[in-house]
Amino acid sequence: MKSDNTHAKRSRSASQPVKIGAGIAIAVVALSLIWFSNENSRSQTAGGAPTMSASGQFKFVVGSPGPGQEAPAIRLAASTGGELDLATLRGKTVLLYFQEGLMCQPCWDQIAEIEKHVSEFRALGVDTVVSITTDPVDLIVRKIKDMRLTTAVLSDPDLSVSKAYHANDFGMMGRSRDGHSFILVDPDGKIRWRADYGGAPDYTMFVPAANLVAQIRDGLATAAR
Repeated sequence: MKSDNTHAKRSRSASQPVKIGAGIAIAVVALSLIWFSNENSRSQTAGGAPTMSASGQFKFVVGSPGPGQEAPAIRLAASTGGELDLATLRGKTVLLYFQEGLMCQPCWDQIAEIEKHVSEFRALGVDTVVSITTDPVDLIVRKIKDMRLTTAVLSDPDLSVSKAYHANDFGMMGRSRDGHSFILVDPDGKIRWRADYGGAPDYTMFVPAANLVAQIRDGLATAAR
C-alpha cells in the first residue's frame, strides 16, 4: 500500500512540469491571438479601409466620400451668423473639420491650434477652415466667444451633413456624433484629401498642427503623382 502511495506521488510530481508547460503554451497562444486581433483592428475602419499613416505618430483612415469625389452639399446655421453654404465658397480651397462638439475640449483646442498656425495651412493653399458639429448653434456661439475663436463652426443637429460625409462613423459616441475628421475640398468642389483620426481603437481627438500640415502635404503630393 505504501508503495502504491509513493508511486502515485511520483506520478503527480512528474506530471506537474508537463501541466505547467502546457499552461504556458496556452497562455502564449492566447496572447498571440489577442495581439493579432488588436493589430488587425488597427488596420481597419468600421468599413474595412486600411489605416494610413504619414509624417508622424498620428494614424488615420480614409472614409467615403474620399479623394476625387464630389463634396456633398453643406448648408447649415453658422456661429458667424445666418447660414453658411459650401457652394458659396467655390473658387476657394476649404478645409472641413468635423468634430465631436462641446463635450470634447480637445476638439476646440484643435481649432485654436489651427488658428495659431494658420499661415502654415495657407502655405498649403487652404483659404478657409470650417468646422462642423452637432450641438445647437447658440451653444456653439457661446463656446466660440469664451475661447475667442474666429473659425466658423456649423451646427448639424440632425446629422444630415455628417451622415452625407460619413463623419459620424469615426467617433467615440457610436454614430450619434462626429469623430475627428478633416476633408480638404478644392475650388471645384472636389475632395482632394481626407483623414479620419477619431475612430477605434485610438480615438484621436487632437492632432498637432505640425503633424496635420505634414499629412496634408504628403497626401497632396501622393495624389499629384
